[in-house]
Amino acid sequence: MTESEKLVMGVETEALLKSASARESWRIFGIMSEFVEATDRLAAIKPAVTIFGSARVKEGTPYYDLTERVARLLSDSGFSVISGGGPGIMEAANKGAFHGKSPSVGLNIQLPHEQQSNPYQDISQTFRHFFARKYMFVRFASAYVVMPGGFGTLDELMEALTLIQTGKARKMPIILVCSDFWKGLIDWFRDTLVREKMIDAEDMHLIQLIDDPEKVVEAIFKHYEARPFSPLPNEREMMLNL
Repeated sequence: MTESEKLVMGVETEALLKSASARESWRIFGIMSEFVEATDRLAAIKPAVTIFGSARVKEGTPYYDLTERVARLLSDSGFSVISGGGPGIMEAANKGAFHGKSPSVGLNIQLPHEQQSNPYQDISQTFRHFFARKYMFVRFASAYVVMPGGFGTLDELMEALTLIQTGKARKMPIILVCSDFWKGLIDWFRDTLVREKMIDAEDMHLIQLIDDPEKVVEAIFKHYEARPFSPLPNEREMMLNL
């Protein structure tokens, strides 16, 4: 390669880098706009409970019907219900809340497959970025109810556990519903993670296994018997640094 060809290549490379940098800057503004818009739209939904679960569960199946029942009881008890806004467990959660007394909220995500918005949403917010969406699940929840699910549900569960365990989020109920489904994971936590000292034995208390819908609601109210649902001043400061 001649010296002149190297110079031309250098100029072209620099132009490409500048173009990529400009696109990245606009992408950051897009991410910021997602945070601002969602925060403004969701500010009035508190108290709220976030329900996680699989997009692949079909209407009329036991997991779907149980989720709908839990969400309806939460809604009638005064909790807005937040889901991922898609099909399956998410649809069941929104459907139960939609027919209840409190708002049904869907935090939808743009995906190349699997995710389609369900029609049972009083408030529907769509995200392009998973991390902005996950922040909103945490930011506005007073409790998490975790139904059976796959990798996405496990990701959301582990995120909630990690934030609370590390003190980056306030302590709140994390309730796993359908004990038979979760038993293997809970056993692995206890028999492997605790035994190998990867987590403390006390960390197991962050999780509750409850199958009865009425008792799910009772457990959430019990947690807040001596404190408000809204974050305390120090917790608000903590949440600014998620």
